[in-house]
This record gives sequence, structure tokens and C-alpha cells, in this order.
Amino acid sequence: MKNSNNKRPQKIKYSDRFQKNYVYELSEPVGKNFAQGFNPTLTPKDMLSLGVFGGAYFIAVDGLIPDDLPKSWFDGVALSKDGEKHAELNYFGLQASQSLEVWISKGWINQKNDPHGWFQWYCRYYLGRRLSEEDERQIKRWRQMNRHLAQVEKNCRPGDESCRPKQRQALLHWAYDVR
Repeated sequence: MKNSNNKRPQKIKYSDRFQKNYVYELSEPVGKNFAQGFNPTLTPKDMLSLGVFGGAYFIAVDGLIPDDLPKSWFDGVALSKDGEKHAELNYFGLQASQSLEVWISKGWINQKNDPHGWFQWYCRYYLGRRLSEEDERQIKRWRQMNRHLAQVEKNCRPGDESCRPKQRQALLHWAYDVR
């Protein structure tokens, strides 16, 4: 498979405590050619810069930033120093995510491809990886967050960030800009 720039797909090899020697291909240009109807309003870099996952989405893994992601995404990002999630590092200053253990028990994690969950999938999708079945599953999950967006829009005045902050923080975790 070739990407739309007629270049050969780039192979990425990644290893961490959860994934050993995982190889994937980037077949699309960065930030382009998303599935129809999948239009997140935040890039992974935007999300990290705003403050999501208590500053510890990847840090809790090995204390390192994943080497398959651009280091520039983490420039100026407040990260957890101890690998634990810290509410004050989130944009709205509160916790709005479940633990990895809960995500695994609910079957929300694809252990083979993205053992860290939706955000890891989104980062890799944004970079150009495509896995048709998994992409469809994750995009369906992303669309389900529309109900939370609708509640914020229905119940909050535009610009009132004090209204429904936990829902707003959760929406940031799913690349919806609710500021």
C-alpha cells in the first residue's frame, strides 16, 4: 500500500513495557486523510499542551516519552514527575478519566496494537497509521462522545468553562475542543 504522496509507507518499530518490537506502518501523511466523519478539533500535540490525563498518559509506563511520537509534541507540556496522574496538570484541574485497569476490564483496549488505549491509537492514526477494523472501532467510540458535547452545548453558556468541567475535561481527552 502506498500513501497519497506516492511514497513507500514508513515502518516504525516500537518497544516499551507493554509492547515489545511492535512494528507499524505510516501510510498516510501526518494529520491528513482521516476517515469520513472523523474530525477531531484537537491534535495530539494540542491535547498534551492543554493538559490531559493528569500529565501521565505515557509517563507512567517507563518514565519516558514514547520514541514513536514526535518529541515536539511534548515541548512545554507539564508532565507528571512520579508517573501518577495529577488533576492539577489537567486543563480543568480535575480528574476525568478511568484507570488503565478499568479500560482493560471493559474491553476498551486493543492490547496488541495500542495497549495504552484510545489516545495512543489517535496519536498513531494522526501520524498516518491505518488499521481498518481498529480505526472503525475507535472512531465509533470517539463519535459516542458527541452525547457529552451535546450536554455541554445545551446546558452551558458559550465560554463558561465553569459549567460541567468534568465533562469538558473528558471531551478534551477525546480531542474535542470545549474551551
